[in-house]
Amino acid sequence: MKLIAHASIAAVLALMPLGISAQTGATGSANGGGTGGDTNAGSGNAMAGTGLLPRDSPVGAIHAHLCGFHFYNGDMSRQVRAEHYCSHLNADVWQCVIYDSDRRNARLIGVEYIISEKLFNSLSSEEKKLWHSHRYEVMSGQLIAPGLSDAAESQLMRDFVTTYGKTWYLWQVDRGDQLPLGLPKLIMGFTADGQADPKMVSARDREAKVDSMQIRAKRAGIPTHEIAPGADAWQHGQVFQIDDSLLSPDHR
Repeated sequence: MKLIAHASIAAVLALMPLGISAQTGATGSANGGGTGGDTNAGSGNAMAGTGLLPRDSPVGAIHAHLCGFHFYNGDMSRQVRAEHYCSHLNADVWQCVIYDSDRRNARLIGVEYIISEKLFNSLSSEEKKLWHSHRYEVMSGQLIAPGLSDAAESQLMRDFVTTYGKTWYLWQVDRGDQLPLGLPKLIMGFTADGQADPKMVSARDREAKVDSMQIRAKRAGIPTHEIAPGADAWQHGQVFQIDDSLLSPDHR
């Protein structure tokens, strides 16, 4: 299955109220928001403050905003709300930048690559260990697409439910870091009820004015199937993480 067929992309875009590049005034926050204030102030950039970017730039290609939740591979106690801003590289591949909030001064904390099930199945068994499924994120109602109409979000989630993601965080905001310190960390997605902190989900729902349980009920009829073997390897005791001890001068 293709990640999102080109016809579906056109349908979603047609139903979006605004292009993502024009949504720089969005409200709401996640994980306490950023700390840098208005990053455009005094920048000297001729485009600063306009909310406009060339349509043919990489940022101008962003057309989807997804809000969901992640955890650090190997440590489910470290959970983060993630605001994804995504574009299609082709029909089978998305590329997303992840921020800690949807505010103008949000911190860019990571990246996620999202691929179709067809591409995932073509990966080596070792590579698959780095990828997580999206079925539960969609069917639980925890993953939302703020700003989309019900029809557009429904189409998006029907295509998204069988995709797989590979996510790396560069900025560990959950532990209070004021800069992107240490080595990149592999991130995973939730796969079952009882894993995500309900307070975190409820806080997001209040801010986004949504109800995850109602969304879950609406998505109950989305066609899906078993998760492809090899994904969510942490569930089978195969946990990989890059440890900062690699930076130690004593490391060999």
